[in-house]
Amino acid sequence: MIIKKVINNNVVSAVDDKGREIIAMGRGLGFKAKEGDSLEDGRVEKIFRLESQNTMDQFKELLVGLPMEHIQISAEIIAYAKSVLEKPLNPNIYITLTDHINFALKRYEQKMMFTNPLIREVRSFYHEEYLIGEYAVAMIERKLGIRLPADEAASVALHIVNAEYNGPMRDTIRITNLIQQVMDVVREYFQIEIDETSLNYERFITHLRFLAQRVFAGEHLELDNLEFQEVIDRLYPEEYACSQKIQALIKYQYGHQVVEEEVAFLALHIGRIRNQQDKERR
Repeated sequence: MIIKKVINNNVVSAVDDKGREIIAMGRGLGFKAKEGDSLEDGRVEKIFRLESQNTMDQFKELLVGLPMEHIQISAEIIAYAKSVLEKPLNPNIYITLTDHINFALKRYEQKMMFTNPLIREVRSFYHEEYLIGEYAVAMIERKLGIRLPADEAASVALHIVNAEYNGPMRDTIRITNLIQQVMDVVREYFQIEIDETSLNYERFITHLRFLAQRVFAGEHLELDNLEFQEVIDRLYPEEYACSQKIQALIKYQYGHQVVEEEVAFLALHIGRIRNQQDKERR
């Protein structure tokens, strides 16, 4: 590997044996180094390969003034998230999460910690990602001796969710708020408390996540199965009526027309939740 540019004392941009640009990190790796020098493999602790040149350039710009420990922690959190979720994450997370963690640690030093107003929703709707956030908070405490508040677990989780959706953070927040609005409709309509540990609840939340994505992408389900709608309406009349309230809410709040097939699926999920709770009461 040949050094292309020294980013700071611990990070350099280099070219690997196949001519691809990489970012290499290691203690003192960039100290007194210059363009054209060979990298000693034994001194390299971490290598970043990002497909997009634009993402690579943004990442390099971000790394210029960051402590090596903050970069390492972010990279370990992302690696852990990938192993747990077993799904691809948008490479931009190396920029967004690293920047967030560095900023959170700076705020901590300045005693300027902020609350996350979505912590309850994140814990409820994105359970796996929230656990990753808790892992991140614990790692930071273990490595740096800094105990960040639980709100930071929710913030890390939102960055993970955002990388899963492969969209802007504002859409992730809008999706989270839409899910909360739908759950509020269900709770108020039936005057029930929902078991958030049940499998049916997890299935419903997963469906709502994809529904919300379709809402903000302007997409619709295309099943055109009138018989399915009629069956669900007949089996779950109250749930279907509740789903129509959700349909009206989304139309009014977001200007998106939820199709009848989607209304039927919502009713089916709500029916499963209510049936489970009825069984548990017996």
